[in-house]
Amino acid sequence: MPVPPPSPPLPPEPADHLAVRLAARLPSPLVEVTDERFAAHGVRLLLKRDDLIHSGLPGNKYRKLLPNLAEAVRGGHRTLLTFGGAWSNHLRATAAAGRLLGLATVGVVRGDELAGRPLNPSLARAAADGMRLEFMDRAAYRRKADPEVLAALAERYGPAYVLPEGGSNALAARGAAELGRELADAADVAAVAVGTGGTLAGLAAGLGEGAEAVGFPVLRGDFLAAEVLRLQQEAFGGRRGRWRLDGRFHHGGYARTTPELTAFAADFGARHGLRPEPVYVAKMLHGLLTLTEEGAFPPGTRLAAVITGTDDWGTL
Repeated sequence: MPVPPPSPPLPPEPADHLAVRLAARLPSPLVEVTDERFAAHGVRLLLKRDDLIHSGLPGNKYRKLLPNLAEAVRGGHRTLLTFGGAWSNHLRATAAAGRLLGLATVGVVRGDELAGRPLNPSLARAAADGMRLEFMDRAAYRRKADPEVLAALAERYGPAYVLPEGGSNALAARGAAELGRELADAADVAAVAVGTGGTLAGLAAGLGEGAEAVGFPVLRGDFLAAEVLRLQQEAFGGRRGRWRLDGRFHHGGYARTTPELTAFAADFGARHGLRPEPVYVAKMLHGLLTLTEEGAFPPGTRLAAVITGTDDWGTL
């Protein structure tokens, strides 16, 4: 099928103008909650409600996408192309951003065995927002950054602004640094779930040396520390802020869960009227409670848990 000629380039538009068009709520609310499990150790729990920034682009997705959207528009791109798993909130958020800004979107989904099956709620929402879905076999997906793979996608869908899996690149890390700046004087420790590393890289940089960022990987493996450092080097010229990872709370890996995690998420929802989504946020909160019960934080510590999604928005 012949590729249609590219549309005329869009006029340049700065990121702050895009933020106004997207009607974002910033800074996101920071709410202290009473939880006797933390209070028993003299620790205060605060929820950084990044899930309330935007109904279609919650949390770290908005912060990471905004500078990339501005770059795409400045470059005259009419199409966004990106990558993700079948339950990717990044695909869903990119589709929503494209619809809001009048940009076409293409989502390359990991796993061609999913083609022809009914779409799960996350992919169905992305498709409803106009995203064209390309199901790629897992071997090819592992080579998604190779020039020949990208060239084949460009031949099929036309020129596009390419976002990496999860939206994590240097621009995304710089966007996420604003999260750290919002917490710099309000928290001693800021915790976030980690999928591709971009949010943790920016969070730690924005916090500076006055507070610590703790990341809880949702995937198995020990590769994320190197990825966070790479992103900080590309975004800020080197390691920034105090940060560490605790990889004990993936509960079997990406998009996997355990009865323990399911029970924890339900209990947290009953206590606080906010049921965390299970792929990212529940794992982070479970890890944070475990560290508190292990005595990892001295009495008086202000813990800020970054809430990037709830079950009201949908699971990842």
